[in-house]
Amino acid sequence: MELFKKNPFGHILFLKKWLIRILGVMTHQRYKRFNKLEIEGSDIIRTLPQNNVLFVSNHQTYFADVVAMFHVFNASLKGRHDNIKNLAYLWNPKLNVYYIAAAETMKKSLLTKVLAYAGSISVERTWRSEGKDINRQVKMTDISKIGRALEDGWVITFPQGTTTPWKPLRKGTAHIIKKYKPVVVPVVIDGFRRSFDKKGLRVKKKGILQSMVIKEPLDIDYEEESFEAIIEKLEYAIEQHPSFLKVLTKEELLAYEEENQKRRYSAKS
Repeated sequence: MELFKKNPFGHILFLKKWLIRILGVMTHQRYKRFNKLEIEGSDIIRTLPQNNVLFVSNHQTYFADVVAMFHVFNASLKGRHDNIKNLAYLWNPKLNVYYIAAAETMKKSLLTKVLAYAGSISVERTWRSEGKDINRQVKMTDISKIGRALEDGWVITFPQGTTTPWKPLRKGTAHIIKKYKPVVVPVVIDGFRRSFDKKGLRVKKKGILQSMVIKEPLDIDYEEESFEAIIEKLEYAIEQHPSFLKVLTKEELLAYEEENQKRRYSAKS
């Protein structure tokens, strides 16, 4: 029956659709009223294939970043140009959008389990667990899950694996790119660190300019480029290459991000 149709991960699509609708209505004002979300590149979303697309982004909060992307992607597909006006775009959301998240994070509470059902690909982190540094091998089942998600639709990943800026990208992302050969779309976000708490569940400050820039897909030679070359290309694309690094205090970092946003949008206007 159509009512009980499932995606490759066993999630009932009818239920997932309603979860996205409800969560979308609950979170919309975080990007539209309390704080303003400036969007650039929504036209690129409409040119992408239906599946095997990998969005690679920097990371500022656990959940606010990816929720904003769900809004922007669905609004763009419904013809909105660089805006998320009129929530009607959530009535028939794109259901094959997934995001990679740490399994331990997605099991912590009822809310995180609901967020997981809405689109999480939960994987075991190889470098950190329960607040401690570790070193364990990548689970091939996790790689296979990401492959299934790409085969079915779009996948969002935050390859730094942390909300701390300018940290090295995890090489696993390059392995995924070389193995599954997806269309790789860089996304650069800003302002979320100042407007939300670290989890991205609570509005910390109002009147903050948030931004999301969707860039053209990267030109990648899947066969010839090395893992290191792909990682470096990604670091530049999401503006997290070590050449961007500067030792800053927390206050200086926030001031830097705010000034960077002003320069970006004064140039745009």
